[in-house]
Amino acid sequence: MKDVNILAIESSCDETSMAIVKNGCEVVECVVLTQMDTHAKFGGVVPEVASRMHTENITMVLDELLRKSGMNKDEIDAIAVTYAPGLLGSLLVGLECAKTIAFVWNKPLIKVNHTIGHIYANNLMKKMNYPMLALVVSGGHTDMVIMKDDYEFEKLGSSLDDSIGEVYDKVARVLGLKYPGGPNIEKLAQNGKYSYDLPKPVNDDTYNFSYSGLKSAVINLVHNEEQRNNEINKEDLAYSFQVVAIDELVRKVELAIKNIGVKNMIIAGGVSANKYLREQMKNLCEKYNVELTIPDFKYCTDNAAMIGAAAYPLYLKKDFSKLDINASSYSSFV
Repeated sequence: MKDVNILAIESSCDETSMAIVKNGCEVVECVVLTQMDTHAKFGGVVPEVASRMHTENITMVLDELLRKSGMNKDEIDAIAVTYAPGLLGSLLVGLECAKTIAFVWNKPLIKVNHTIGHIYANNLMKKMNYPMLALVVSGGHTDMVIMKDDYEFEKLGSSLDDSIGEVYDKVARVLGLKYPGGPNIEKLAQNGKYSYDLPKPVNDDTYNFSYSGLKSAVINLVHNEEQRNNEINKEDLAYSFQVVAIDELVRKVELAIKNIGVKNMIIAGGVSANKYLREQMKNLCEKYNVELTIPDFKYCTDNAAMIGAAAYPLYLKKDFSKLDINASSYSSFV
């Protein structure tokens, strides 16, 4: 079968990214232009600033992608783009760019859910084997699903309130750490020990998660200690928080492995870059003889390569979109 080259665009938050992905598994080239340093000044992503910077950067990213790849429009088979979920203004920039390229180059357009893109980032490592347990952990999601085949999802459980990535960022802020919070919490925790007694989230036998109570406990602890003029050991608190937050993920995954009997598992989303999570999940999967796949660090955070990977099964099914599709700030993938 002829190779399929998909040009993919990702602009759901504060990264302007484009990639060319061959056959859903080989990254020909991927360009990511981050706005991280700009938003760090504000302590988080400012939606209006993000969309304006996408507008300024997106044609430069396209030029860079074509230059680095050495490819032209005749070698591209389809255009893929993130349409949801994300910041609406940011999504619209990427979506309108994709529509324009698809129209001018006369190529089919494929819309991709951002969260599903994170899942298919694992296909860039090795072909995913079904049935498969998928743990999606990011700033917007804490979900556990069974994938029976391409784009066949069965939801097991999800967060009842805050996602784990969101809580990482909020805990980082109360500890006075810079944006992005997750990596800075992880870095701080490397020099800490478990010395703060924090509540375990949703300590039950469902597959659901809850992190708002853990978040509130950390915030209240910090505020109470500050009012008493007591010094917080930030390294210990970061470590204690991380252990409680991630150990609950591990416990729920172990529950699913024992109850369902899956032999293949993937982790997806920005939090999958966390080294403590990767280590704990690796140990768990070795214990139960489960094959674990986690994306390379560069494919854990937002990037267009994962969108190209997720678009490939849709291309094979000819699941193409019209040029009047719109962006959505929220869209569940299950």
